[in-house]
Amino acid sequence: MIKKYKKRISKKAGLPPGSLVHVGQKFSENEELELITYKENSIEAFRYKEVNKDFNKFHPDQVKWLNLEGLHNTRLLEEIGTQFGLHPLLLEDVLNTAHRPSAEGFDGYVFFSLKMPYKIDKTGIEYEQISLVLGPDYVISFQEKPGDIFTPIRDRLKDEKSRMRRLGADYLFYRLIDTVVDSYYLVLETIGERIEVLEEEVFASPDRQTLKSIQELKKELIYLRKSVYPLREAISKVTKDPGEIIHQETDTYFQDVYEHTIHVIETVETYRDLTSGLMDMYMTAISNRMNEVMKVLTIMATIFIPLTFVAGIYGMNFQYMPELSWKWGYPTVWGVMLVMVVSMILYFKKKDWL
Repeated sequence: MIKKYKKRISKKAGLPPGSLVHVGQKFSENEELELITYKENSIEAFRYKEVNKDFNKFHPDQVKWLNLEGLHNTRLLEEIGTQFGLHPLLLEDVLNTAHRPSAEGFDGYVFFSLKMPYKIDKTGIEYEQISLVLGPDYVISFQEKPGDIFTPIRDRLKDEKSRMRRLGADYLFYRLIDTVVDSYYLVLETIGERIEVLEEEVFASPDRQTLKSIQELKKELIYLRKSVYPLREAISKVTKDPGEIIHQETDTYFQDVYEHTIHVIETVETYRDLTSGLMDMYMTAISNRMNEVMKVLTIMATIFIPLTFVAGIYGMNFQYMPELSWKWGYPTVWGVMLVMVVSMILYFKKKDWL
């Protein structure tokens, strides 16, 4: 069963702009801060439970990547905002997990938020809100849920020959966005396989569960589309106005991830058309099955109509009928009629007409 997207009622109604209120589900009790500082020939990693007052002073000649897992601790986010001089409206968008993907430029840093589909199974697609802040020599990433999708990036940073170690914070910023965009391909691959299975069901033996699966898949594709289209706009905004923080070399990579986003959108649209086609094929298959049923019933009715006509005229108006004097004639006729009814019901069930 495809999991339905549950709309959240905002808790911020009536509060002034910039109020830090977590809108969304609480996925973990503990938050964890991870700080990675690196340059071409060195890398260090630190873990904290609280904001270190020296975050922004760690190795000024190195790139700093601060990652936070869990968004429900508003005090912790406020301290991070104070440490890095982040705008309250930015922090408000980080805490709002229903916020649409967007990119905004501030004085000295860039804010980027996007949806990451991190899991798809029979219950549906689960999304995670990812927010990123790019500064001159740092990147801050805010993750809604525990469990890290950025492990491959950490592994690349440990490699001294990696391009990431030679380039700046803007390239790390690009790689984080590119990793999320790549996760859409994994989801789309699973959706494509599901569409193939549904096609086989529609042609073989469509039923109500098939219709329900098609409708739920269509809803998932609608929400997926709502996540990808704003993401394209956000990346386009970064590529058109990179500013001084994103260097020209990195801007070329953003052009590439923008093309990936276009491809994802085209695939989503293709799958939406295929799903709509599945709905049409389902209705056609059901109509054809109904026609087959009506054809069989019509043949049966045609056979019995003349028999009923003859019986209606002559009835039992015959002098010599052996069954009239038979002791068990009446219950036998009832038995024959019951057997006929049960046999027809079983036949209809076997043909999946009931």
